[in-house]
Amino acid sequence: MTLDISIWWQALPMLEKIYWCIALSFSIFFILQTILTFFGGDASDAEGDADAAIDSDGGIDFQFLSIKNLVAFFTIFGWVGVVTSRSGLHPLFCVLWSTIAGLIMMTIMATLMYFMGKLSENGSMNISNAIGKTGTVYLTIPPARQGHGKVQINFHGFQTLDALTDEETEIGNGAVIEVVDIINKEILIVKKKS
Repeated sequence: MTLDISIWWQALPMLEKIYWCIALSFSIFFILQTILTFFGGDASDAEGDADAAIDSDGGIDFQFLSIKNLVAFFTIFGWVGVVTSRSGLHPLFCVLWSTIAGLIMMTIMATLMYFMGKLSENGSMNISNAIGKTGTVYLTIPPARQGHGKVQINFHGFQTLDALTDEETEIGNGAVIEVVDIINKEILIVKKKS
């Protein structure tokens, strides 16, 4: 068996040997990369600052040159090169077809990553969306902004937040309130809902 592979390998033209080396080695990288992606092993890719792109709520930018895309390029480049050189095409056309196929694969991968990045959701809470919402008092709110109380309100999930009131009487536990304003981007101004 080993002798057969050795004879087969020696009979190959140099270009086809190069294509076989590229195809096999990058196929192994591609398989490992795919397996690691399922287990979160791709989190440390050196593809730029993806966190900054997500924080700006624009998703991940279109990245044509990345490690994943280069591995995909050389995998397809190698296999198309093997097939075209075995079919008897002129070496120039083999290189041309394998390059085109690799570039198409890079474009597909970059497009997939771009649209998958757009699916991300910003999980940060925008407290200004609480204005007009109703909730209940969890800890008594002292009158005329003399101290903080706590309210429970349902927006971005169930939240317990600090609250003040401008009313002349305290708002006791269990009272229904409505959010009328926000100060310091974190404290709710509430009134008793009638």
